[in-house]
Formats: sequence, structure tokens, C-alpha cells
Amino acid sequence: MLTGKHLIAGDWVSGATTFASAPAHGPSHDFGVGTPALVAQACEGAEAAFPSFAATSREERAQFLEAIADEIDARGDAITEIGTQETGLPAARLQGERGRTTGQLRLFAAHIRDGAYLDRRHDPALPDRQPLPRPDLKMVQRPIGPVAVFGASNFPLAFSVAGGDTASALAAGCPVVVKGHSAHPGTGEIVAQAIDAARKACNLHPGVFSLVQGGKRDVGEALVQHPLIRAVGFTGSLGGGRALYDLCAARPDPIPFFGELGSVNPMFLLPAAMAARSEALAKGWAASLTMGAGQFCTNPGIAVVIDGPDADAFAAAARAALEPVAAQTMLTDGMAEAYRSGSDRVAAASGVRALLTTQSAARTATPNLFEVSGTDWLADHMLAEEVFGPLGLILRVTDAAQMQAIAASLQGQLTCTLHLEDADTDLGQALLPILDRKAGRILANGFPTGVEVADSMVHGGPYPASTNFGATSVGTLSIRRWLRPVCYQNLPTALLPQDLR
Repeated sequence: MLTGKHLIAGDWVSGATTFASAPAHGPSHDFGVGTPALVAQACEGAEAAFPSFAATSREERAQFLEAIADEIDARGDAITEIGTQETGLPAARLQGERGRTTGQLRLFAAHIRDGAYLDRRHDPALPDRQPLPRPDLKMVQRPIGPVAVFGASNFPLAFSVAGGDTASALAAGCPVVVKGHSAHPGTGEIVAQAIDAARKACNLHPGVFSLVQGGKRDVGEALVQHPLIRAVGFTGSLGGGRALYDLCAARPDPIPFFGELGSVNPMFLLPAAMAARSEALAKGWAASLTMGAGQFCTNPGIAVVIDGPDADAFAAAARAALEPVAAQTMLTDGMAEAYRSGSDRVAAASGVRALLTTQSAARTATPNLFEVSGTDWLADHMLAEEVFGPLGLILRVTDAAQMQAIAASLQGQLTCTLHLEDADTDLGQALLPILDRKAGRILANGFPTGVEVADSMVHGGPYPASTNFGATSVGTLSIRRWLRPVCYQNLPTALLPQDLR
């Protein structure tokens, strides 16, 4: 049952003022508006919880993560019901995302039980070494302290209240303060109820998790600037993320801001692949481009092809595949308006030709398809900016050299894709060293929508795809964001952290 309250260090707290949710369908509900004062209470609770939570065993934290997953599953029907109402996403999508959410909680439980993430090292003392003896040195990764997490708009479960940032931070031993996204506050509250129930069952400090709902910019700013917060996880827009990143850097004690800010995820379709299967590639691209109304951060918005008959066939097949796609509900009215504005901006750019233009109404989106020459694209940096929604742009380049120039001009990306056949190997070998420097994940003969939660996954990339090219927000490697190495020199065993004894 929804309360419309914030969860602050174990207490459900009403807001002094409320805001009404704006569901795609179904009833609206009132929720408390977050304030800097509530943020401060949550941060103080997290700091109070840190000593005991950081001292828990890996097994205790693993059981906590599994308990959260169980509690979320127990509320599965309620989560699906309100999640579909708030976001307009279909029930099957919400059910699948819930499975991903509970799956990554259980994955992190297994990961910390294994213990390899601790990167434990030991250099034994060498008392007789000349000219100087060596002390006994032991190193282990330790949790950094309270972590702030911003819920994402496009994944109300997997990147939100109990999403990957929260799961990995709790696994590391860091209390979490979440700023819930106002697009799906009811979904966020039910998930917070699940976390709170698991926290009680595991007899953990109440400050280990808090949820602050809604609020204006001052709430997010207060959270990243609070002196007790030691790192921030964020998934969202480039503008909002960069503003928060700058605040983190401007603090008297700067802290890391791990922001995933999106990208255009270009695909490079090489000549032999185009000759062999241009129509199939176009159909696959259209399906990926329109999945979830194009509201995935790995949406492949740009297809780079060498001009010629195969490019003509690809463009015609892409248009034919996109034309019958019906209007889809977007996550918020604001996103729908931003998609329309972005489509208009691309359509008005110099050299851009419209292959398919549609009129999206209200909170819905329909596909748009454009093409432009590689020369015109290189001359207009605006065309390399993300349009969040089902918009595709075909770049017709003159030859392999211009294709490489396009690759070299890219800003940081979450993904880059090569579609190739054996005969394309030489061009693939020429492109790969360039793309290695541009993206966190490079695919061959696939589509980037769909991010596997696994040990090897990297969901990040050079700026502006993310604010820290050495980090990932998906997969077990993401736990490293909330850890720091500590070396212990000549410490008695009784004083060492349990993981070093």
C-alpha cells in the first residue's frame, strides 16, 4: 500500500508539501516533496550506519542482498501494476526488468561471497633485506562511506531505487541514499518498502538505506554537496549530470561522480556485410531503434554506410521497417516533447534529408528517419548529439577513409558496433584501434540494446558517455566505484579487517 512518504533512516516521513504523480494511465497519487533538510537527515543516518555496516561480513551482506531480491519478488504484482501505470511500459517489460533487478542483487551476493573483488595482496616482511628491511604489507579494498544514488527515468527498477548502483554499493558495505525519480514515485516506494523489510529481517542499522522522493534541483544539489556523502551514482541527461559532476568537483573535499550520460551508439556497416545482408541489417536496426520507444541509453541512433547501391537498399529497407511502427508511450511528457524538439532540430540541419517523418502527439513517439552525407555530418557537431527516442540517422560516407574519419571524430560512447563479414577484416582492423578509444563496449554483428549483467560487462565510456572512463554501472566490476585500497603495514592480526585475517 502506498503511503506517499519518504523513507529516512528507517522512518517513513511525510513531506511538508506534496506533488501528484503523472501516470500514463490509471490513478494519480500524492507523494511528499523532498527537501534539503530531509537529505541531511538521510545522510546523517547513513553515516551513523556506516561503521557497523562496513564491519559486516561478506556473508551477512550477501544475505541482505538476497533478502531484498526476495522481498521485491514478493511484491512483484504490485510493482508491475503501478509501474505500468506510471511509465506506460508494458507489463512484460516491467516483469523482465524486475527479473534483471533481482538477478543483479543475487549476482552481487555471489560476487562478494567469492571475495576476489577485494584484490587482497600481501608482501611479507623481509627483516634481513639489505640495505633496508621491508615491513609486512597487506592490502585490501575497503568501502568508502555513504553513497548517493539518483534513480533513472528510463529504468524504473534496474537503474533506480534497488538498481545496479544501489546493489553494488550495498554489496561493497556502503549505506545508500537514493533520490527517487519523480516519473515513477509509486514504483520507487514499493521497492523501498522491500529494502526496508529486508533490512529489518537482517537486523541492520536503519540508516543503511534511505529514499527521498521528488524535490527540485536544490534536493539533488544538497545530496551531492552533503559532506557525509563520499561518492555519487547517476544515470540521466548530459546537462543534469554535468551540473552535478561540477558540484562534486567544486566541493571543499571533491568526491567521485559516476555519471552515465548516454550516447548515440554508432554502428559501422562495412561493405561486404552490406552487400550480403543490407535488408536484414536494416530490419534489425529498426527493431533496435524502436525498442521501448527508443528510450534506451544504448539506442543505436546512427548507422554509418559507404554510399552506393547497398546504402540505397539499406535506407529503403529501414524506412519500410519503420513505417508501420505504431505510436508508443514515452516515460514522461517532458521526454516526448524533447523527442519532438530533437527531431525538428535534426530535420532542420544543413544537408539532412528526411526519409520518414511522423507526427508524435502528446506523450507518444513515432519513428523518424533521416540521412546525411559524412561531410555534412563532420561539419555539424549538433548531429552527433543524442535524441532520446526512436530517431535514426544514416551517414553516407564516400569511402573507407571517411568512415575512419567519422570514427575518429566521435565523442565518448557507451557502445560502438561493427557489422562485418570476413572480407571486411582489413577495414575492421583499421577501425578497431579508433573505436577502442571511443567506447566502453564494442560489438560485432549485433545490436547494443540489451546490456548483459555479467562479470565482463562495461556500461560506461569516455566522456560524455560517462564521467569516469575507468568505471562501469553494469556488471560486477561496478562495485569498484565504492571501494578504495588501504594498505596495512605491520598491523597486528587482531586489528586487521576481517577479510585480511
